[in-house]
Amino acid sequence: MSQLGSRCPQGFPRCPRWIPGVPRASHGGPIVLQSPPMDLVAGLGCACAGLVALALLVVAQRLGLLYRLCHKVDTASPRHGGELVAEVLRAHGVRFLFTLPGGHISPVLVACEKLGIRVVDTRHEATAVFAADAVSRLSGRIGVAAVTAGPGVTNTVTAVKNAQMAESPLLLLGGAAATLQKGRGALQDIPQVPLFRTLCKAALSVRAVRDIVPTLRRAIATAMEGTPGPVFVELPIDVLYPFHVVQKEIGGPKTPRGLRGKLVQWYLGNYLQDLFAGAWEPRDPTPLPLRVPTAAPEQVQRCAELLSRARRPLVLVGSQALLPPTPAEELRSALESLGVPCYLGGAARGLLSPECPLLLRQNRRDALRDADLVLLAGTVCDFRLSYGRLFGRGTAVVAVNRNRTQLLRNSDVFWKPRLALQGDPASFMVALARSLQDFSCPREWLERLREAERNKEQRNRDKAAVSPPCHLNPLALLQAVDQVLPPHSLLVADGGDFVGTAAYIVRPRRPLAWLDPGPFGTLGVGGGFALGAKLCRPEAEVWVLYGDGSLGFSLMEFDTFVRHKVPVIALVGNDAGWTQISREQLPLLGSAVGCGLAYSGDDSATSVPPW
Repeated sequence: MSQLGSRCPQGFPRCPRWIPGVPRASHGGPIVLQSPPMDLVAGLGCACAGLVALALLVVAQRLGLLYRLCHKVDTASPRHGGELVAEVLRAHGVRFLFTLPGGHISPVLVACEKLGIRVVDTRHEATAVFAADAVSRLSGRIGVAAVTAGPGVTNTVTAVKNAQMAESPLLLLGGAAATLQKGRGALQDIPQVPLFRTLCKAALSVRAVRDIVPTLRRAIATAMEGTPGPVFVELPIDVLYPFHVVQKEIGGPKTPRGLRGKLVQWYLGNYLQDLFAGAWEPRDPTPLPLRVPTAAPEQVQRCAELLSRARRPLVLVGSQALLPPTPAEELRSALESLGVPCYLGGAARGLLSPECPLLLRQNRRDALRDADLVLLAGTVCDFRLSYGRLFGRGTAVVAVNRNRTQLLRNSDVFWKPRLALQGDPASFMVALARSLQDFSCPREWLERLREAERNKEQRNRDKAAVSPPCHLNPLALLQAVDQVLPPHSLLVADGGDFVGTAAYIVRPRRPLAWLDPGPFGTLGVGGGFALGAKLCRPEAEVWVLYGDGSLGFSLMEFDTFVRHKVPVIALVGNDAGWTQISREQLPLLGSAVGCGLAYSGDDSATSVPPW
């Protein structure tokens, strides 16, 4: 052994042969190399064994082997996953399932029919979603549509986005290729869940039959609580059909050859077992508790103080104020108790009776400019309020909204709230009315607004009295409609110019008696909204106010109305053009290209739109 202090051939002092962790030799003697202690070797062995065991447990969990130790597979059962879907829907009070059928979702349709849920098939998947949207708005319960995989799902995108922006609770059930076949070229297989993540509050996929019930319960609760919105649940075809059908479709080699063939056969069999393990064990299908945000009592009191000092207060009520759990009648009583003049928008139209002195429909821009306090109850400062630019310079704005983003929309640009409360607008208004039972709105302010209202309506009557050289005066027509509407009428708005005019003339007779698309401004909602509305309220006289352009999106659904015995009235404002567009396009850009339609079927009428 070389001695310490000797030199290496290169002329450098030789370093001691010391191994880190091994003690140096004492008194400069030779270094003695010692073997690692046995307990260290044993510890390393135990750690490796633990890691291997953990890895095996993870693999067993992923393959469902652990779950099947306590939950068995009933291979002889004729039941299928569609029955579980139907049980959850029935437990949540669902009365209608809107659909365009496809093989991927057939078990759901059949099971719903057996449990008494009415299956209503439409001519387009978007109509099914629009109909479910209408049911959710009018009933306060979840609206449900089921569509087949691939193009069936993608056809619903516009309707789902419309529901998201209108804050409508909605459950969309989408068929899908078997989980085992995803990405392998199966029929109508596309990545559907990523597509809907930006359109929905949640986008979920069911992986096993036992997961159907808990997934649907969680999906419905998510759609309805907080700020409501749509939820998408993907149901792969192999979780919906019976065991024997799925077993036959999965296939696999009957006489596997070699190790690879045996591994494939084992994997397919294990996949099938995990898919149906514990499938028919009893599970609670009833609704989960819902969480609805509410304003704190001290926030209500602060708003009460602001309102009590106001001389020119104004309330704007939006669609969100009509959401459950506060009944519309209770909200109406609160508004009448406060006695503050009101503008109603969206689903809130009809909340106050047409004869109510607090109800205003005209001159909103002037009223907002002159008010010293504006209370936004579920109303958002988006394009409908010119992003907040309509408020007067010294106006105190109090905003109440369930959604914080909507609550403060554009507040950093054109307006600033004096008080911003994240909570349910309806329950807030009820609490505010209770805290201000002795409050009285200044009479001169209300009378000033009423006088401006009467003057504007008189000008509209004067315009309606003018007879055009041909066709009908739309103002006169809509005023006549307003005169004949019965108390139990329900209006569906689907159009541009014609419907925009109707919004200022035709008065809904009761709460939740006006359905329009909402802030997305979607054309084509008419057929679906009317279908859902009439089924939900069979006693109502349902009117669809169409433009001649929007009618084309759902004209085929009149076949659906006939087949399902759903009588509706359609009033079409036909000006042979996309006039709302051409009115700006022509003077700004010098051409009305693409905006012309025709008076089809009337040879005596001109085919040129009367611009």
